Amino acid sequence: MVQAIFYIPSVSFLLETKEVSKAYRETGGNLEILKNVNFTLSEGKIAVLTGPSGSGKSTFLNIVGALDKPTGGMVFFNGKEMSKFSRKEINGFHREKLGFMFQFHHLLAEFTALENVLMPARIARQNYKESRARALDLLNIVGLSERISHLPRELSGGERQRVALARALMNKPSLIIADEPSGNLDEKNAEVLKSLILDLNKKFGQTFLIATHDMDLAGIATDRWLVAHGTIIVNTNAYERRKSVRTSMGT
Repeated sequence: MVQAIFYIPSVSFLLETKEVSKAYRETGGNLEILKNVNFTLSEGKIAVLTGPSGSGKSTFLNIVGALDKPTGGMVFFNGKEMSKFSRKEINGFHREKLGFMFQFHHLLAEFTALENVLMPARIARQNYKESRARALDLLNIVGLSERISHLPRELSGGERQRVALARALMNKPSLIIADEPSGNLDEKNAEVLKSLILDLNKKFGQTFLIATHDMDLAGIATDRWLVAHGTIIVNTNAYERRKSVRTSMGT
């Protein structure tokens, strides 16, 4: 059961968490995965979570993406507390506000690249002609305009992940949540994916929340957070700025 706390969220943040915790019942006690996590993300930013395996990064993404519920604390999206969402509102939230990417592409094997990208729009019952035009445009943006009729098995690993990125963008989400998106890619394809994420952010203002072990990918972050022992230790961007100021002042 989510613990009740009183808090007024800031309307300036797209995403905000307040004292978020997650624990699982085990024989002999609880296994605590997240501990009182406070986090903010503004629109148009690229936030990256880094930290060792098992630190709670994926659990945190699942909670802010409304795929799981916290056992304590609150999550706000555009100032609205997500624990108060009905099942219908959560489904709409997933369709309209979020795009997801994972380490594995999760493309549907029997559908072409174009059909996979179109899938979120079909589920949302959007106009087919307009949706198809957008899907084609997205596949062009990710460099796959010549591969629209190919099945996933006919694409390389890097191409499949770029189709997954186009699919995540299909319904014009406010936020894309990406869990280890370059984890299965070689260095060349990881670089292509990194460049695409950066371009989408700079050209279209797309907001990203990414968990990764890839330090090259982490390097494009506007906000970088270190996660360890189930909590966010420090916003490393803010830490580096403070350190730079102290250095310039000779302290």
